[in-house]
Amino acid sequence: MLTRNYIKLIKSLSRKKGRDTHGLFVVEGYKSIQELYQSGLDCKSVFVTSGNHKLDHLELTVVTEKEMKTISNLTTPPGYLAVFEIPKQSAIPHDGGIIVLDGVKDPGNLGTIIRLADWYGVSHIVCSRDTVDLFNPKCIQATMSSIARVQVYYRDIKEFLSETQRSVYIAHMDGESLYSTSIPENAAIVMGSESHGVSDSVKQLGTPVSIPSHSTHGATESLNVAIAAAIITAHWKKSLSFTGK
Repeated sequence: MLTRNYIKLIKSLSRKKGRDTHGLFVVEGYKSIQELYQSGLDCKSVFVTSGNHKLDHLELTVVTEKEMKTISNLTTPPGYLAVFEIPKQSAIPHDGGIIVLDGVKDPGNLGTIIRLADWYGVSHIVCSRDTVDLFNPKCIQATMSSIARVQVYYRDIKEFLSETQRSVYIAHMDGESLYSTSIPENAAIVMGSESHGVSDSVKQLGTPVSIPSHSTHGATESLNVAIAAAIITAHWKKSLSFTGK
């Protein structure tokens, strides 16, 4: 049974304060719920509307359409909603490729970057403390369950980059062309915020690289951070495959 108190709890998880207080987050859609459950994340409860049977192997509660709309964060609820415990983090590894995000504010962008990191086999992302919360419902939706395979950490990234043994590359409009740059496997790729790019204090900590524009009119000032991350990561991984690393 979906009680008023539990409805209140679920609704509180749409805000970071509620997620931090309870150590829980919400996932919607049967595929994401299934993958996170199979990954070993602690599932506290599952709610479905009548007629949805793709998660019948789990312990679940059937709710009305009205109740689902009340607890869902989506305009059109998919009919499957689960509450998971926020997993404990492992330590950041000392080596291996990593993506670093400086002040990314849009949850859809963060979720997309987590998903592309998963696609390219980048298992760790370090975010500045002012980057949007990983467990924001819009971010969770955009990850398409990739949070089960990609660890995301929130740190002082200036301190992290100053101490890391990785080669650091900063995405910057005035940097060296990405396509003439050889990025090693043990690298940290830094992407900046949607509005301001990488902060000035971080720009000095690595080699600036840029994605050359082929525009003939020059009207496009910059790329969306998730698109830029995809291009840079694809080039990085392609270069490694040619060198046999």
